[in-house]
Amino acid sequence: MNLRDIKKDIEYLIGEFIDDCTLFLTLNPGKSSEEVSKIIDEAVEVYNSLKDKINNPAEGSKRAYYNGIRKEMLEKLDMLSEKLSSVISKEA
Repeated sequence: MNLRDIKKDIEYLIGEFIDDCTLFLTLNPGKSSEEVSKIIDEAVEVYNSLKDKINNPAEGSKRAYYNGIRKEMLEKLDMLSEKLSSVISKEA
């Protein structure tokens, strides 16, 4: 796995998630905007955390380290998606 690809994946996937959040806010003005804003803040924190980890790798096997970061990214995005889904389901 190429380091550049991992960085692009982080940018793209978290960016798309934030776009989904803002689309919900745009289509549903005034509904749960505070909760969705908190979820967006968490997504930005995840982004910053992952970028810091990518830019400051730990000692040892690089391949295992970057695979761990990719796994962490997917797990955290799943968690954030579940939170967004629960907020959206409240509104339905």
